[in-house]
Amino acid sequence: MNIFTKFPYIVVEGPIGSGKTTLAKMLADKFPVDYLSETAESNPFLPRIYQDAQRYGLPTQLFFLFQRANQVKDLSQRDMFAKPVIADFFLEKDPIFARLNLDDEEYALYHQIYQHLQLKAPKPDLVIYLQTPIDALVERVEARNVSYEQEIPREYLERLANAYSEFFHNYDASPVLIVNNEKLNILKNDSSFDLLLNRIMQIKGQREFFNPNFE
Repeated sequence: MNIFTKFPYIVVEGPIGSGKTTLAKMLADKFPVDYLSETAESNPFLPRIYQDAQRYGLPTQLFFLFQRANQVKDLSQRDMFAKPVIADFFLEKDPIFARLNLDDEEYALYHQIYQHLQLKAPKPDLVIYLQTPIDALVERVEARNVSYEQEIPREYLERLANAYSEFFHNYDASPVLIVNNEKLNILKNDSSFDLLLNRIMQIKGQREFFNPNFE
């Protein structure tokens, strides 16, 4: 069962703590694909934004934007017979964070740059959106034990989760599988990963839902 035969370019998305990077890595380990990661830890401004968003919001967002634009540019220039791709980000979600972290003037500048760069972004064959309740996000962020993430206020995570839900409510550029991620623990339960793979193979429409029940 190779989901990449059906969907050669898959993106996993979701807010901080949703498990998007974990899932993307597991898919990259299981299948012969190229793994494209946002490598958030390489952004020197990121640890500071949760201490002083007003000062570090714009450089944080621009660093990520140019980093992702370069990665997406490389992706768009790939040979059509190259290996499939799994990514734990896509360029279209960048404005979610920008709108939360920037004031109106900064966002206007950011949006001008983003609009130019977005033209080069290939569309995923499938987006897996990990929709995660706020309590689970808070718990998972704490469990990750990344020092600067411990300073993220619950209110910020709530706003972020709501922004993601609104974004994917309107997103229709690629097929989307919206996964209820509350009980789907792919790290602790091997059957969860297999269930997700099976569900992906069953996708036929532009927007579908996966609500696993383990009770």
